[in-house]
This record gives sequence, structure tokens and C-alpha cells, in this order.
Amino acid sequence: MAQTVGRNVAAPLLFINLIMYLIVVGFASWCLNKFINGQTNHPSFGGNGATMFFLIFSILAGVMGIASKLAGAGHLRAWRSDSLAAAGVSSIVAWALTALAFGLACKQISIGGHRGWRLRVLEAFIIILTFTQLLYLLLLHAGIFSSKYGPGYRDTDYPAAPGVDPIPKGGTGVPASRVV
Repeated sequence: MAQTVGRNVAAPLLFINLIMYLIVVGFASWCLNKFINGQTNHPSFGGNGATMFFLIFSILAGVMGIASKLAGAGHLRAWRSDSLAAAGVSSIVAWALTALAFGLACKQISIGGHRGWRLRVLEAFIIILTFTQLLYLLLLHAGIFSSKYGPGYRDTDYPAAPGVDPIPKGGTGVPASRVV
């Protein structure tokens, strides 16, 4: 039962990240809807030149983050190296999109101007998610360094035959010539 150390730490982080990604999708979709409708003078919106790009990448990061958490939930349930591949790859893509949104959030903050409370909340969630998603990603791959933290990519804890070619039945393995 030493392999549950990584699982016990990754499960609450997965749940927290899932809730935060759901909040990001909600705020980003509301803000993008106001931006598309041309209602940027709404008192709780505002924005600047980086806002549209920030909102698009925030929605992409949020949707990919939610999909990543669903794959991660499957991995936490199975906790095997074959489910680690799907959870790991989707988490890397989600973190990359979140990091892009993080960069745009920093650019939006540095440009300045009036930004409503919803945009500021979205920026804060993206900044926090960049680091918590990275931590989750590192926890998923901690099994590479030690098996007590979880499954690695080379674990053999479950039965699987090694990759050996089957031996053909009946002699040399050369097909018999056809006699007519």
C-alpha cells in the first residue's frame, strides 16, 4: 500500500483544479459573450487590447483542463501505468494552454486600464491554476522517480506477458509447398 502516497495527494488537487477550471470557463464565457456583443462599457467588464486573446485562451485552457481532470479521475481510479499516459498527456496540454493564458493575463495586467471585477477574478484564477496545474502534473509523473509515489511508465505490477513473438506450430515455420 506504499503506492497510495501520490494518489492521496493528487486526488484533492485534482478536485480543486476541476472546480477552479469550471469557474474559469464560467467567467471567461460570460466575459467573452459581453465582448462579442460589444458591451465592453458594462461596469463590471472593461478591458484592453489583450482582453480578447486572454478570454479565448482562458476558455481553451478551461475546457482542456476539465477534460484533463476527467482523464485524471480515470487514472486515479485505476492507478496504473497504462492510464498514466492519457492523464499525463492531457495534463501537459492543459498546463500549456493555462501557461499561455497566464502570459496573456500578465500582459493584460501590465497594460492596465479599467478592468471589471470579473476580469480581475478570471486573471487571478488563471494565475493560481498555472501553478496548481503544474504541481498536479509533477505529482502525476512522480512515479518515474520512485515507485512509492505512484505508477511510472515502466511498472510491471500487473500481469502482462513480455513482448515475445509466438512460435509457429509444426516445425520450421516455412509454409509448405503446394502440390498439384
